[in-house]
Amino acid sequence: MQRAIHEAEKAYAQDEVPVGAVIVDSLTGEIVATAHNEMEHLQDPTSHAEMLAIRRATATLGNGRLENCDLYVTLEPCPMCAQAISFARIRRLYFGAYDPKGGGVDHGAKIFNASSCHHVPEVMGGLEEKKCVQILIKFFENKR
Repeated sequence: MQRAIHEAEKAYAQDEVPVGAVIVDSLTGEIVATAHNEMEHLQDPTSHAEMLAIRRATATLGNGRLENCDLYVTLEPCPMCAQAISFARIRRLYFGAYDPKGGGVDHGAKIFNASSCHHVPEVMGGLEEKKCVQILIKFFENKR
């Protein structure tokens, strides 16, 4: 999760919403991909940290399924990202801050609870929650 927080800090420095993601091979413990939000830089609303990390991991591994991979992300994934996590067959999802307004895992659409969801990863929220929340609060306070 520390590496995901580092990615969120990079996003913050680039004036992007500070969310970072890291995908780890659960068999070797090696980092497969890292990413942070790049929506402003790429002018692409789908360029969330999770989406970019999934794209990079599938390209690195040459496989559209990430069954032996775990995703660490600093904020509860939105519904779009939660669905992509399911489609990629990610084994475990670890996230930091909960997102009551825009989340799609424990809040909102609760994608993994839908009958149409074909793969549900193991989920653990609240990892390094305080650090993950602090960087988001600082970012949005500076925007006001």
